[in-house]
Amino acid sequence: MLLYTAVAAITILLAHFVVNKPAATAYGTTRRQALSGACLVAIFVILFALAAMRINVGNDYKNYAITAHEAFVDGYVVTESGFNLLVKVLYTLAGWENYILLFAVFAFVTIFLYMKIAYEQSDSFALTFFLFMTLGMYFRTFNTVRYYFVLAVALYALRYVVNKQYIRFLLCILAAAFFHKSVLVVIPIYLAAVYVSKKWHYIALGACGLVFLLAKDLVMKIALILYPSYENTSYINEVGIISGWISNANGIIRCLLVLVLCLIFYKDALEDNRANKVYFNLNVFAVILYVFGVYLPLLSRFTYYLMGPQILLIPGVISCIKDDKKKKLVTAIVLTIGILYFVLFMRGAYEEGLRILPYKSWIFGIEDYIYANEIN
Repeated sequence: MLLYTAVAAITILLAHFVVNKPAATAYGTTRRQALSGACLVAIFVILFALAAMRINVGNDYKNYAITAHEAFVDGYVVTESGFNLLVKVLYTLAGWENYILLFAVFAFVTIFLYMKIAYEQSDSFALTFFLFMTLGMYFRTFNTVRYYFVLAVALYALRYVVNKQYIRFLLCILAAAFFHKSVLVVIPIYLAAVYVSKKWHYIALGACGLVFLLAKDLVMKIALILYPSYENTSYINEVGIISGWISNANGIIRCLLVLVLCLIFYKDALEDNRANKVYFNLNVFAVILYVFGVYLPLLSRFTYYLMGPQILLIPGVISCIKDDKKKKLVTAIVLTIGILYFVLFMRGAYEEGLRILPYKSWIFGIEDYIYANEIN
């Protein structure tokens, strides 16, 4: 826990010096820009090193090692063709079943995408990065590496939705689907977020939520098409509405707090801001899915596609607040909630389903983790 806290604190401090929208000058690169670039590189190196040097960290690390082995030897796997092909290429180049390299490649691309998103799409790199760390998004990438990779791709592709470059958006999502086909759900949802704007639209969404609840058998069939490996497992056990809300209270409260923030400053931050409006609509969709879709197995796998843009929405709203005192107050509240969220997140870091603690690294020796020993 101390290691993760130190990494979060150091990188958040470095992020404070990153300027993602530098002013153009006639004097080339300024000292401020050079410092910004150096801090950006330092953040990436720290985050990548921590992720790439881990071994047996994450609740599905061993499962991925075994799945990669099966993909390499053409065994039966439920993973998509893009992942299987990547495994074969990396293992062939390495000369052995080097799953450490596989995890490192996913870490590199995923972290790169999130930092690119924060740098190019956010109104405040520092605040977006703060949320990325304190909401646990970075640490969650240690698990289900395919999913968090396509989650990053989906968030990156949102720029094309905002700018109505729909062909580019579709190409990004279709490419990501070769690694995790669940990402296909964002195509209709992200496109719908562009056009929802009137009050009756939101009323209709609520009605659709009721239909979603009443047609749960059909929805479950679709969910199992996206996640066939969960059929006939404990993941599809009946979930009661109340118990579902309780188990997802973390996500529900988070989405409701963001909703309240947006409604308070709707006129300043959303009314004439296309990007913020799209992110806001996705947050509304997340609330509806949490309320009416509690029966879905691994509900967070769907809601995270809708909640990811919060790291862009919150800085986007704050940057539009005209009253300076209110802006400082809201920023202080967000920072406080972020820190508290991080503390609670770390308290559960040992639990099954996350298990990113204790942290172990191959630099201290891999003799206990060589793949052959893991499956014997």
